[in-house]
Amino acid sequence: MSLPCIAIMAPGDMGHAVGRVLREHGHDVVTCLAGRSARTRGLAEVAGLRDVADLDTLVGEAAMVLSIVPPALAVRQAEDMAAAMKRTGASPVYVDCNAVSPQTMAEVARAVEAAGAPLIDCAIIGTGPTPTNVPRFYVTGADTAPMTALDGKGIEVIALSGPAGRASALKMAYAGLTKGTNALYTAVLMAAERMGLFDELIAEFEHSQPAALKNMKACISRLPADSGRWIREMEEIAATFRAAGVPGDFHDGAAQVFRILEQTPFAQETRQTIDASRTMEQSVKEFVRYLPGAREAADD
Repeated sequence: MSLPCIAIMAPGDMGHAVGRVLREHGHDVVTCLAGRSARTRGLAEVAGLRDVADLDTLVGEAAMVLSIVPPALAVRQAEDMAAAMKRTGASPVYVDCNAVSPQTMAEVARAVEAAGAPLIDCAIIGTGPTPTNVPRFYVTGADTAPMTALDGKGIEVIALSGPAGRASALKMAYAGLTKGTNALYTAVLMAAERMGLFDELIAEFEHSQPAALKNMKACISRLPADSGRWIREMEEIAATFRAAGVPGDFHDGAAQVFRILEQTPFAQETRQTIDASRTMEQSVKEFVRYLPGAREAADD
């Protein structure tokens, strides 16, 4: 028996890896590369995804669409897909896998449901699937069976009780810790560097915070490559927290940290091209050059 055709929009770092494992497990996996970058085209080719001409063709062929895009594009992607569904009369299951707040998920749901398509809210925890790494996909919605059927196909799918929005809320809380901690690490190190206390602080961390220092060294140099996508994610987390009655200011600040990193030359790297030889110390010295007022002060 043939397996359902699944569409991936878009085949970036996470999307192409998900598409690859689903194809390896027997699914026909399609995407639409019209207007996409050369890098995205290359990732889709590596994953073996089948390119179709346009979104109308994609929604007509796919039984399910996985939206895996930067959070700032989640609503627009849903609206574009909904427009294609209305033009064609197709109604594939639409799975929003993006790091967005429950409020943004509600906007996605309105667009998709107006086109008559079922919606599944999905939160991805972890990095792209590999032979040694299986990310977890938490799903909520009226009927999550189309996604739970993918459990064990390179991903782990976990159904949560309740309506769409709960999976997104879980993602916001989780990333509030993980990516929020990365932003805090970066802010602490930039402050120490600007105050001329970097070496002294690292020496103290070696004595009293070795686990935190190990994490800093592992992540700091890699953050600029993701900073552009994570700005909006921090804003979505802040909005989620405020809606829950919790202050969102910390993650507003985290967004500001990632804006600084986005300005650095390192932000031109991708996860595949990060300079693995660059040290945490070298990275932080470059970061502080892009703090507000730092470049003007250097010119004086």
